[in-house]
Amino acid sequence: MSSSSFLPSRSSASQRRTAQTSDNPNTDGTHGPALEQAPTPKPIFQFVALGLIVFLGLLQFLPATHFRHPSDPFRTWVPFNSNTSLSKTRDSGDRNSGSISSISQDDGMVHIVSWVQCLDLRLLAVLVNSTLSGSRYPDLLHFHLFVPKGREDMVSFYKLKVLFPHSNLEFNGQEEVKTVIRTASTGVKYPVQNFEEIVPFVIASVHQSLSKFIYMSPSVIVKGRVEELIGIDLSNYPIAAADDCSERLNSYVNPDVLDAIQRSASQPWVSGKPYAVNSCMPDLGLLLIDARKLEKYILEAFLWWKKVINQRDRSIGRSPAIALALYDRYLKLSSSWLVTGSTSSVVNKSLAIRYDGPMTVCSEFGDGANMEPARGDLWKQHLPPLFYQMVGR
Repeated sequence: MSSSSFLPSRSSASQRRTAQTSDNPNTDGTHGPALEQAPTPKPIFQFVALGLIVFLGLLQFLPATHFRHPSDPFRTWVPFNSNTSLSKTRDSGDRNSGSISSISQDDGMVHIVSWVQCLDLRLLAVLVNSTLSGSRYPDLLHFHLFVPKGREDMVSFYKLKVLFPHSNLEFNGQEEVKTVIRTASTGVKYPVQNFEEIVPFVIASVHQSLSKFIYMSPSVIVKGRVEELIGIDLSNYPIAAADDCSERLNSYVNPDVLDAIQRSASQPWVSGKPYAVNSCMPDLGLLLIDARKLEKYILEAFLWWKKVINQRDRSIGRSPAIALALYDRYLKLSSSWLVTGSTSSVVNKSLAIRYDGPMTVCSEFGDGANMEPARGDLWKQHLPPLFYQMVGR
């Protein structure tokens, strides 16, 4: 009897579970109703969006109208057609003794010129890479490299361009500049053999688009920001250069001879006051030049001084003729911009260091080249990592 009373109750419980299951269809693993589709936008909004995209794309083809000067800490936008200077900026950690102002350039670029007597891509790669690495605005730097074959040597140009694909680089020939110098020195007792000492002051007469530029010897490793140089107010000076006081004028010129020349000569490039014969020699490895202020007779003055002091190019490393032609006619840069040797005691404070790697050196008459060994290891820090892979040894 007990068993018969248990079975009906068990059967009724099973019926209740079956009824609950049939009332809830989601318990058997089936999905609920499908999500509603996103509403279709009205055609008018699609046309407006497409028109806006096309309009913004066309704006990219409009020419730039303003730029911001690299020396301006206030980042003021200046129109390209503005010929006026911005107000002088505040001196924020200026390393130079001269006051710095944001001078509006014609194209807003920082032009860097270098003259390579004998083509050496390793040397140029270190110069370009160190200059770009030290700059806050590498896209504003424009390198004008004067090489023996100029634009005919496109293989070398493309090798360098592969290393610096986003940089502004150009190769220029040297023959036009050399022709100007040779023509001016016709009949001179000691004609110019070392063009490097005078070309910085002649290049702008041939390439007149270079109105204000920084000249660098190719054998320089740059640690500073070169854009700070282009903003220096030269006042009435056409040139700015650092003084090298390890070399003195009286090391090359007899003071009595110089005094006699001054008393007897009447040329405009002869100083009206006595020469300080113990004055420092200007460092020609790094110069700031405003060609618009440069005297037209600078080349004539150089050749005249070469003649009267009997300067022979091959006999000395420095050029007293250039020092005398520039005497009291250049702004003195901070000593930190003096090109120093990599083993110098002040190398840590220097913003420009002499290249200490292996270098290709041309013969005096340009009919051959020799490889000088490295004198240090600083150059390796500034050689692009892919140099040997892209350029070769």
